Amino acid sequence: MWFLGIKAMLSDRGKLVTSLVGVAFSVVLINVQGGLLLGLIKKASLLADFGQADIWVGHKHMHNVDIGTFIPERWLSRVRSVAGVERADPYIVMFAQAAMPDGRFENVIVVGSETGSLLGNAWSMAEGDARAVHYPEGILVDVSDAPKLGHCKVGDRLEINGNRAMVVGLTRGIVGFTTNPYVFTTLDRARSRFTTGIPAEQCSYFLVKAKPGADIRALCARIRQRVPEVDVYDKHTYSQMCMEFWLTRTGIGISFGLAAFLGLLVGLAVVAQTLYASVTERLKEFATLKAMGAADGCIGRFLVAQALAIAVIGAVLGMGCAWFLGHALSSPRAPVELTTGAALRSIVLIVAVCVAAAWLPYWRIRRLDPAGVLRS
Repeated sequence: MWFLGIKAMLSDRGKLVTSLVGVAFSVVLINVQGGLLLGLIKKASLLADFGQADIWVGHKHMHNVDIGTFIPERWLSRVRSVAGVERADPYIVMFAQAAMPDGRFENVIVVGSETGSLLGNAWSMAEGDARAVHYPEGILVDVSDAPKLGHCKVGDRLEINGNRAMVVGLTRGIVGFTTNPYVFTTLDRARSRFTTGIPAEQCSYFLVKAKPGADIRALCARIRQRVPEVDVYDKHTYSQMCMEFWLTRTGIGISFGLAAFLGLLVGLAVVAQTLYASVTERLKEFATLKAMGAADGCIGRFLVAQALAIAVIGAVLGMGCAWFLGHALSSPRAPVELTTGAALRSIVLIVAVCVAAAWLPYWRIRRLDPAGVLRS
């Protein structure tokens, strides 16, 4: 019955094409929407994921790397005294306003790193050197954000918080989840020139570099015990917290998840309708098979063979389209991150949906009375 089911499916090419289009559409929607969600939400934790710090120390109940409050730098000496800490530096992440030469304004996020280590500074450069922030008035901005900042180039000047700043390098791909461009500079410059409202001798975070071979989890526990006034997380944990913050505090997770769910419903409806129509057109043939002694399980295998074939072929076509669209549409501001794990899970899900769709026509055949159909 497996071979007979495939042969019957191939004989009706119109319904086959309709089913394949429905399944492929579902696979494309699930993967592109899921890839876009994954790419966008990963931008919420860029500073934690790609910064050189092993551990982030911040205010109590910190949950988002771009939005926080301040902690006293005097606590830093206690962090540095903990066994296993190689280096601990203050770090500033603070909103400010940049003014362009043409008079336009743009809100930015100023990121200030300790001059000696530049721990937490930019890590990917399109033009220039990340260490150029040492230059007087030096800042780094992303090449994707340059149009927002007056199409600035290396050597151009801006005004941040009423003070002059010079673009000394352009980063690549360091675009945050919010619409505010990152501006990298030194800690002292971020504190004294490019931001306002930072209390004296305070900062946003302590960035901790662990000694080689140190147990990061155990080191976090020791820092937490030594400085109970703060929260302490390893970079991976804090990265997950930042992503969860935007997923749960905004509608992004619901909107993308709903779109993917609607894609599944489309696939389910198309496959179920196609299989059901195919069965309805062949009621006499199925009645004959049942009259000849074909068991319900045999008919079930016939339908499952068709559902599996539609699911596999449609999934392969859909993944090809999703890969093409994902790479064509992906950009630093709206990255589409297609992963092998997500692709495999989507295929398994589509196969399960298609097999489930075979239940409706199977139930029709199971209740079929061969004698009544053959007499009509």
